[in-house]
Amino acid sequence: MAVLFQTFRNAIQSKLSSTVPTVGVTLSRFLFAPPIAAIYVTATSVSANIGVPHFSATFWCFVILAATLQIAATSLMVILFKQKNFAVGAGLAKSEALAAGALGLLFFGSELSALGWLGIVIGACAVFVLSGWRRGGDLTAKTVLIGLCCGTCFALTSLFVREASHELDTPFIQAAGWVLFWVLSLQTIVLVAFIGSRQPDTFKKLAAQPGKVLAASITSCLGSIGWFTAMALQHVAYVKTVGQLEVLTTMLISVIWLKQPVKQHEVAGLLLIGIAALLVIWT
Repeated sequence: MAVLFQTFRNAIQSKLSSTVPTVGVTLSRFLFAPPIAAIYVTATSVSANIGVPHFSATFWCFVILAATLQIAATSLMVILFKQKNFAVGAGLAKSEALAAGALGLLFFGSELSALGWLGIVIGACAVFVLSGWRRGGDLTAKTVLIGLCCGTCFALTSLFVREASHELDTPFIQAAGWVLFWVLSLQTIVLVAFIGSRQPDTFKKLAAQPGKVLAASITSCLGSIGWFTAMALQHVAYVKTVGQLEVLTTMLISVIWLKQPVKQHEVAGLLLIGIAALLVIWT
């Protein structure tokens, strides 16, 4: 679910980016998402006859950290766009499954199987193969540092999301829904305040394309429901490794819709991702 909707969200945001600044495109994924998340968590709670859970101070800390780190990770990804060795930097950023496994083991008590670790490592290697890293030229320390920081921030975001959901005394479906609602609400408030103070004209550009903005918010929220629910249920590293199948769906769109040929290293990368996903699923 997460992979499917995130693929469509990326395609929609790609179209928006031709006329809307980057920060506005980022806001499009959040703008209408909190109400959708509120409807979702209310509907699932009412249908299961579950009330509003108690939100502890620890829960709020995890939510604030997750929302802040995701914004930071997104900002670092934008910085990577400007680097000479973007392919390798992006590969490092996308190796968040490996970072989540290591950080989860060291600080969050996650216990992964040997087969699971093998799948995670193969998935991380697949990202580098897909990025065509051997064509990237000389690798700079700056690119490596930014890429690692970006991947670490994304990994910590997911780990804090999982911890926040486990703080709630409610089934994992409703717990994930509440975490999603509060994270999205906080991120929306921060981005709206930032754009309002720095780039107010961005709101006019978003208002000129209400259909695409609404579609971006809907697909993003539905994708996040998938991510947050999966992470509440299973280790983040496993979820992110299986989630790398997004590369496959994106490439299928490129081949079928955009008629772009698949390169040899991309085929190899896709095969590795498939193997990684199977290993994690079997775990």
